[in-house]
Amino acid sequence: MKRTAKIIIATGVALIVLAVIGRLILGAVAPKVAKPSAGGYLGVAEAGETTSYQPVSDFAASVGRQPDIVLYYSSWNESFQARFAAEVYAHGGTPFVQIDPGHTSLAAIAAGRYDAYLKSYADQVRAYGHPVIVGFAAEMNGDWDPWGYQHTSPAVFVAAWRHIVTLFRRESSSNVIWLWTVNVTEPGLTGPIQDWWPGAGYVTWVGIDGYYYLRSYTFNDAFLPTIAEVRIFTGRPIILSEIGIGQVAGQAAKIPDLFAGVRANHLLGFVWFDQTQADGIYHQNWRLEGNSAGLAIFRRELETYKQPPALSG
Repeated sequence: MKRTAKIIIATGVALIVLAVIGRLILGAVAPKVAKPSAGGYLGVAEAGETTSYQPVSDFAASVGRQPDIVLYYSSWNESFQARFAAEVYAHGGTPFVQIDPGHTSLAAIAAGRYDAYLKSYADQVRAYGHPVIVGFAAEMNGDWDPWGYQHTSPAVFVAAWRHIVTLFRRESSSNVIWLWTVNVTEPGLTGPIQDWWPGAGYVTWVGIDGYYYLRSYTFNDAFLPTIAEVRIFTGRPIILSEIGIGQVAGQAAKIPDLFAGVRANHLLGFVWFDQTQADGIYHQNWRLEGNSAGLAIFRRELETYKQPPALSG
C-alpha cells in the first residue's frame, strides 16, 4: 500500500449504516447505470517490478494467469517507464501508472508551469503506442496526502486534472485510459467524493482503493458505500484500483467475498497489491505467495473469473 499515514478504522456501527445506505442508493440508481462491456480484469502491483519483471512473472505463475493490468507508482518529474510498459505488453497486459505529484502545487500544474514535463510524458506515452491506464493524485478525497482533502481544494484538483487530460489530448496521446481514483469512504478521514469529480468528459474509468484490514470486514461494508456514492453522479465503469486482503484479516476466507462483490456490482475487476508490509494493522502482509490456503482459493476463484479481451487503443 502506498499510503503511509496512519488510518483509523471507522466504527462497526458506522460501517453498517454506510453499507445499508449504499444498498439503498444502488437500488435506486441501478437502472440508470450502464454495465461495463467487459469485466474480469486481474491486475497486480509488485515491489521492484520496474527494475525486474520477475515479481510479476512469479505472481502469474502462482495464480495460474497472467495479469491483465500491472500497476506501478511514479513520482512527479519521473519519465514514463517505456521499457517496463513494453514488458507488460509482451506478457499480454496493460501498464497502469499512478502519478504521485508529491508536494508539487496542483495550482501550478493547472496554470501550466509544468507543461514541458507533461508534454514530454505525453509524447512518451504516445510513442509507446499501446493502451496505458493513467491515474493522477489518487485518493484525493482522503486527508493523508498534500493534494487531498483538507490540504488542497477540490476546485484546484479538478483544474489540474482537466489541464493534464487536455494537454495529453492536444499532444495526440489518444491511447490513454484516464483513471480517476478515490479511496473508500472512511468517516472522519474522507470528504465528499463528488466534490473532486472533473466531469465525465475527462474520465474513462473510476478507480476505488480499499483494503480488508480486519476479519469483520466484508465487501459490502468496505466498498458498497463508495460504489453507491460514485453511482450517484456517474455511470463510468469502476475498477478496484488498489486492493488487498491482509493475513490478519483472514485472507483465505475473504477472497471469495471479494470476487463475489466484483461480480455482483458489475465492476471491471481489481488490482491486487501483492506486497508484504509489517507495520501494524494498516500495513500488514497482503501477499498471496507464501499463504498456501489463500493462494489455493484465489486460483479456484480465477477458474470462473472470465478473462476479458485485451484492451485496445
